[in-house]
Amino acid sequence: MVSADAIRTAVGILGNAIALALFLSPVPTFIQIWKKRSVEQFSPAPYLATLLNCMLWVLYGLPIVTPHSMLVITINGTGFVIELSYVLMYIYYSNGKMRLRVLAIFLLECLFVAVTTVLVLTLAHTHERRSLIVGSMCVFVCILMYVAPLSVMKLVLTTRSVEYMPFSLSLASFANGVCWTTYALIRFDLFITIPNSLGTLFGLGQLILYATFYKSTQRQIAERKSKGEMSLTEVVVMNGDPKKVANGHHASEIREV
Repeated sequence: MVSADAIRTAVGILGNAIALALFLSPVPTFIQIWKKRSVEQFSPAPYLATLLNCMLWVLYGLPIVTPHSMLVITINGTGFVIELSYVLMYIYYSNGKMRLRVLAIFLLECLFVAVTTVLVLTLAHTHERRSLIVGSMCVFVCILMYVAPLSVMKLVLTTRSVEYMPFSLSLASFANGVCWTTYALIRFDLFITIPNSLGTLFGLGQLILYATFYKSTQRQIAERKSKGEMSLTEVVVMNGDPKKVANGHHASEIREV
């Protein structure tokens, strides 16, 4: 009979693979930044937030904080390297006040995690206390990150179109949430369960919206093409800015997720 720990490990490995795909999803954006040698209107917020999230989860997964959490370290350690690359590239290709602002936030995040690590390891002397402190911080940061998809979901409800909400990303987010919630429930870990169950709900909500508005989206795209208007993809190719959305004769901005 397969043990619970073996199942947990298998689920964690699958979760690592899905989370890695999510970490790598901004690669096309940064290829574009590299080619144009400019960050243009891209926001650094998602990458700074994810970098802080990864650093805190690596701290949480350390054996001296939360034993038996090596898979948490492996994926978030990998995510840390990837997100650090994004942030450093953003700093390099930005200029003026934006460069200084992003650099300042990046240094503050590093200082915050360093101070947190020292304080937790010196003042909290049990795994339970250390897990509670760091885990609470992780949950708080994750909840802030999960607020981001709400703007896209609101846009879908307003426009009755899922053109601006990629199906693959929504599916991957849902699958990632399911995997890590399952992983946390097998050997119950409240701090992994809370943020990933929220991620599962948001991912499921996006998939439901996609199923609900898929037909109306195709109809809108067909009508726009028949009138000779540009689609979102064409606007991105021409302007190099994924936040500019053509919708009739008006443009609105959406947050990058």
